[in-house]
Amino acid sequence: MRTSAWNSDNGDGTYRNPILHADWSDPDAIRVGDDYYLTASSFHRVPGLPLLHSRDLVNWSIIGHALPRLEPEEDFLAPQHGCGVWAPALRHHDGRFWIFYPDPDRGIFVVTAEDPSGPWSSPHLLKGGRGLIDPCPLWDEDGSAYLVHAWAKSRAGINNRLTCHRMSPDATVLLDEGTVIIDGDALPGFRTLEGPKCYRQDGWYWIFAPAGGVKDGWQTAFRSRNMLGPYEERIVLEQGDTDVNGPHQGAWVQAADGRDWFLHFQDKDAFGRIVHLQPMEFDGDGWPVIGEQGRPVPGFAKPAEGPPGAPADSDDFSSDALGLQWTWSANPQDDWAEVVPGRGLRLRCAPTDTGDLRELPNLLGQLLPSDSFRAETTLRLVDTGPGARAGLAVLGYSYAWVGLAHNDIGVVVTCRSAGVDGTEPETAPLRAVPLCEDGKTVEVTVGVEVTPDGRCRFDAALTGQAPRPIGEPFEATQGRWVGATLGLFAATPAARVSTDESNGSAEFDSMRITAPGTDHA
Repeated sequence: MRTSAWNSDNGDGTYRNPILHADWSDPDAIRVGDDYYLTASSFHRVPGLPLLHSRDLVNWSIIGHALPRLEPEEDFLAPQHGCGVWAPALRHHDGRFWIFYPDPDRGIFVVTAEDPSGPWSSPHLLKGGRGLIDPCPLWDEDGSAYLVHAWAKSRAGINNRLTCHRMSPDATVLLDEGTVIIDGDALPGFRTLEGPKCYRQDGWYWIFAPAGGVKDGWQTAFRSRNMLGPYEERIVLEQGDTDVNGPHQGAWVQAADGRDWFLHFQDKDAFGRIVHLQPMEFDGDGWPVIGEQGRPVPGFAKPAEGPPGAPADSDDFSSDALGLQWTWSANPQDDWAEVVPGRGLRLRCAPTDTGDLRELPNLLGQLLPSDSFRAETTLRLVDTGPGARAGLAVLGYSYAWVGLAHNDIGVVVTCRSAGVDGTEPETAPLRAVPLCEDGKTVEVTVGVEVTPDGRCRFDAALTGQAPRPIGEPFEATQGRWVGATLGLFAATPAARVSTDESNGSAEFDSMRITAPGTDHA
């Protein structure tokens, strides 16, 4: 099942923004021949560093991940919200694909591959240290190489500046201590200068870098005749009178026909950092003009012809492996999930010491695929004991879920939630409906409808019945540097697990995601 809740291709040679209405945060993109590739921040999600492919910069599909697991392995056995993989840079050089990515608590790493769908090399630590973020390489025409990066004040105590190192051409070692080449504190009104992307064209060294923060910032272009500066600057994209706040941090991509384009994100709270595509031209003074006179456009003529498509969201769990849209909240164990022919996805009820879904490493999630959609699945508990539960969740700083809970009298369908600073109630709310006793397997279809204001309305239905509302409407919230997660989970209290008993499991027949107005009977 490969459908999508969001489609940016208008089907008439034009597109609408955003081209990706999901949390593909801090996107970087390149063209290799007639193909385009994109990667994004993945933070604590596993696998990390997603790779997307397109033929027209508008229609994208997920083709793999560059990080099967996060390292060090033991540090990511539990969710590390806001940590892990921050803004990466994707490049193609010397016949290979390269991703430079930062872990803000450990340093700057490099992975390479001959094929962007993998396999990728193990991470190589290029520069260790805390607060080193947003790295980007540049290989110059004379064979020399450079690395530019920004700083995170939360770890390093400094920010608003860009540092450049000379680098070995094979990106295994830095050759100097680094030089601050752009100091945002010296630029009037600049704050949180970060996210540099480096280019060389027509004798100019270019650094595209955002400033001002993800909510209210802007995109700046810097240029110099020397990689180490001095640089002059110009703001080339800002919100203006549009509804696209903080338009910045992305990639300059030149199409095969020579036209220039710029991809960037817009922060939309629970929906994450969604991706826009802007036309780009150069004015008479050689400065880039992005969008319409430096303002984001709602749509434009497509850069090229390409097959329609979007990153997968629905999954019928009929293949040997999970769809590439799925990630875990931490490094997974081998027995957490299994695709069972004819039965769908089986999630083991993993023992846990917490009742808080935000702390579950075995929450299987994907990005909210649009600002308006319905997600639905049918599930059952199998061989579980009291305390086991499983369901469909929308999770950020706060969360809510609908599903099945096994209590001391049987299995109930329930909808529970936890506030930003709150905990989930210990007992099922009065809205829970007893479904069975004596261990009989019960099946329930649960769903959630999400609207553009982030409101989530949950429902449930027994076999053969129409869905009925359950629980109170819930307003989705963002997580730490990420949008909300649409997730599936199964868990049981560790204190109630006997060494000679099975923990049981939850079986999900499919994940069905549809756009508004689609028949989901």
